[in-house]
Amino acid sequence: MPPPRRTHRPKSVFDPVHGTVPLPPGPLELVADPAFQRLWGIRQTGLAHLVFPGANHTRLEHSLGVFSVAGRIGEALDLPREESRLLAVGGLLHDLGHGPLSHTLDGPMREVLGIGHEERSRALVTGADRLESGGHSTPTRIPELLERQGLGTRAVADLIDPPSAGGRLARLRPLLHGAIDADRIDYLQRDAHYTGVGHGAIDASRLLDTIRWHAGRVVFAEKGRQAVEGFVVGRSLMYSAVYFHKTVRAAEVMAQAAVERLPGYPEAARPIFAENDGELFGALERAGGISAELERGLRERRLYKRVAAWRSVPEGSAGEVRRLVRRPEARRAREEEIARAVGAPEGAVLIDLSGSLDPSPGDADWSRLGILDGNRVTYPFREPGIWREIAHRPRNPWRAAVYAHPRHAAATARYLTRRSWLG
Repeated sequence: MPPPRRTHRPKSVFDPVHGTVPLPPGPLELVADPAFQRLWGIRQTGLAHLVFPGANHTRLEHSLGVFSVAGRIGEALDLPREESRLLAVGGLLHDLGHGPLSHTLDGPMREVLGIGHEERSRALVTGADRLESGGHSTPTRIPELLERQGLGTRAVADLIDPPSAGGRLARLRPLLHGAIDADRIDYLQRDAHYTGVGHGAIDASRLLDTIRWHAGRVVFAEKGRQAVEGFVVGRSLMYSAVYFHKTVRAAEVMAQAAVERLPGYPEAARPIFAENDGELFGALERAGGISAELERGLRERRLYKRVAAWRSVPEGSAGEVRRLVRRPEARRAREEEIARAVGAPEGAVLIDLSGSLDPSPGDADWSRLGILDGNRVTYPFREPGIWREIAHRPRNPWRAAVYAHPRHAAATARYLTRRSWLG
């Protein structure tokens, strides 16, 4: 198939969050690439649409939104043209490596591939990705296009998936991986818009109006303090109200279990991480067995019930929790142990340990976020107080939870009430 003709005319798309988003010829070529177009088929919020029916927006929309916000940040900070272009293109391509259902399958992706979506984005940008779906690799010209546009694959990859804290891109990284960055400014607004949950309705215009460079760091002017505080509150509430809603988590652990129980797992699951949501559901259905049963439950919205949850780990159990988090096969064994104890079949009892995961290496350091008042910078998230508490509030307040098939929910709940922890 011949490569698409290169266009020299800028175009624009209308976005419901940011309005008109101009796309110059270079970014437009990247958007047209099959690896980017795949993001049309990946829901931004995974399976949240089963609770919030409007949440059908995609990773492609979000990527265009981050591109727009990153460009506006570059203008606000008066970045040199090449740095501004690099930041915007990094925002455009930062989610290329997501598997189907977005973050839902982050755990299986790391178990199967040994990398996360950021590292796979790096591989796609540099041309090192060899993941195949359906027996063939997704064709991509992104490395060639980046080189032709004078951006360089290494620079874009290092911005998307930072290899270290230093280097020549150090000052740009907080704009894409910071406490308040282009990625978060877009997804909080976008997810709030499509879910109908108002918590993410942040004052993005004020944030962009008050962002500053000071002593080599990104800060916000004092007049933007309320916008910063509103952002922190909105982010915290979106996690509890949407991303870790108990019914959303029920759907997500079902999807994870369906993948983990594919015949021949983990090796047999490799191709699915190059697929989109629809292709994943088709693969699960064709696999048969428990994978197909769980897929059918998701498709027909017959979700598992949360039968137990713990906000803290009982004394002496912290080591066991770490073991179950770090060794997915041990967690699956515990799931089957509980299922057998209550007379349930394989896959009928599932454990959610998302509240016990260590912070991601990409998580922002809130202690570095400063407010500039005159020539003095204060750091409101360093000192004990309400703002530090909100900024560091756990994403998921439940350290562990157990979900069960509705037919076995009551028996599983009774079994777990006789124990202080996961059986």
